[in-house]
Amino acid sequence: MRTLSRRERAHRRLPIYRHRLLSSLSTLPTARQWVFCLAVSVVTLATMAVIGFATGLYHLTPTQPGLALRMLTVILIPALGEEIPFRAILTPGPGEGRRPGVEIGVATGLYVLWHVIEALTFLPNAAPVFLRPDFLLCCAVLGLGCAVTKRVTGSVWPAVLLHWALVVVWQTWLGGVSALG
Repeated sequence: MRTLSRRERAHRRLPIYRHRLLSSLSTLPTARQWVFCLAVSVVTLATMAVIGFATGLYHLTPTQPGLALRMLTVILIPALGEEIPFRAILTPGPGEGRRPGVEIGVATGLYVLWHVIEALTFLPNAAPVFLRPDFLLCCAVLGLGCAVTKRVTGSVWPAVLLHWALVVVWQTWLGGVSALG
């Protein structure tokens, strides 16, 4: 039996990724799954709060102006812009994947690495924050929380909402806007 080349293996994976993307965009969680996502979100945000406040990454600030525009902008970038590749495409849904834990670990690791790449390339003003170990640990916690909601529900929407809410709160009340310059 012939061994498939790397290119052939990658070509075979494309239909899986396309299916994951389309399925996760068109699937909405059930009421019970939304409750599960809320619980995951509470644990994720509490863990991030402990890390962020303990290290000084987060600090209470007066409300930053431009909340409406920020809410609109953040839903597109980073919420949708990062959740589509890292959760909708790379994270398996219910019953998908032979090794979902490995796929979730890889997707979460790539998500964390993405923030390093952003800081070193097209967001140099964010480098002082994006390269902090505590920020990257918070990224890993958020990535894992979002991945768990996608894995259980098959939907990317709970991850998008969690990501969106966290970034809006961080930028508006926890020092994110001033930290990014």
